[in-house]
Amino acid sequence: MYRFALQITVVALLVLAAGGCSTKSEQEFEKPALYWYQKMMRSVASGNLEKADDYFTSLESEHVGSPLIPEAMLILVQAHMDEEEYLLANFYLDEYLKRYGSSRNRDFAEFMKIKASFFGLKSPERNQELIDETIKKAKRYLLRYPESEFAPMVRTMEVRLEMTRYLMNENIASLYTRRDKPKAAAIYRERNARSWIEADEILPPSKGWLGWLFD
Repeated sequence: MYRFALQITVVALLVLAAGGCSTKSEQEFEKPALYWYQKMMRSVASGNLEKADDYFTSLESEHVGSPLIPEAMLILVQAHMDEEEYLLANFYLDEYLKRYGSSRNRDFAEFMKIKASFFGLKSPERNQELIDETIKKAKRYLLRYPESEFAPMVRTMEVRLEMTRYLMNENIASLYTRRDKPKAAAIYRERNARSWIEADEILPPSKGWLGWLFD
């Protein structure tokens, strides 16, 4: 009986100790902005982006006007892009543009958004709408910021997406032709006829869409 009671006491103490540690960790607050920033940076360096996002939330919650916030946002944008988490990267970019967008940095932030969309095309043949939308964004960018240092890269992405769309239209048209649906095939070939892309300028992908698009 004494041994059984002792075991219960030991288990209870372990639970309390674990709970105490958890509570202590969860009660970490009211720290300087630099503290949260450094915690975030260490988490990014170690590849723990979920923790990095948490530390950033603490930074912006406790220090709304800190000059570290815009820099931290851009660091998280790049970190999430490196991990191919493009939706999260776009989320931070949208927030950055809303809060810190200006004539001095808007071309960079919008370039990063196009880049995130471009590299987010995991399966081009299933993302026709995203291709169209990214091409529109690229065209708007080149009109707004023709002298930007990022304009050549945006132009390269636009050309690759235009070629991808051209090949996809041709593949769809060929499929409709094989299925004896000439009217449907004509729709997609007409779209290509309006494109500035020339068929003989494109080398069709031999190693899959993804590798061809990004190489």
